[in-house]
Amino acid sequence: MQMAGEMPLKMLARALNNRILVKLKDGSEYVGTLYRYDPCMNLILLDAEEVSEGRLDPPIAKLGKIIIRGSNVLYVVLDLDKLHSE
Repeated sequence: MQMAGEMPLKMLARALNNRILVKLKDGSEYVGTLYRYDPCMNLILLDAEEVSEGRLDPPIAKLGKIIIRGSNVLYVVLDLDKLHSE
């Protein structure tokens, strides 16, 4: 049972210092470099930007360093650079 809860955290560990996209329950989306996270999936992103429907250009707003509360996260796209290079 513990392994299922650990898997997302292991995936986040591999994504540290990489660009990710985070979609929140309210529909807003943010792209930034994953700097830190915790077991509650609270996330700290550096060089963060708010984007519209996954489109990176142009960003809605450039925000810099942001903290996202884990309970607001709907999903996280970890391989963002790979996804947009294909």
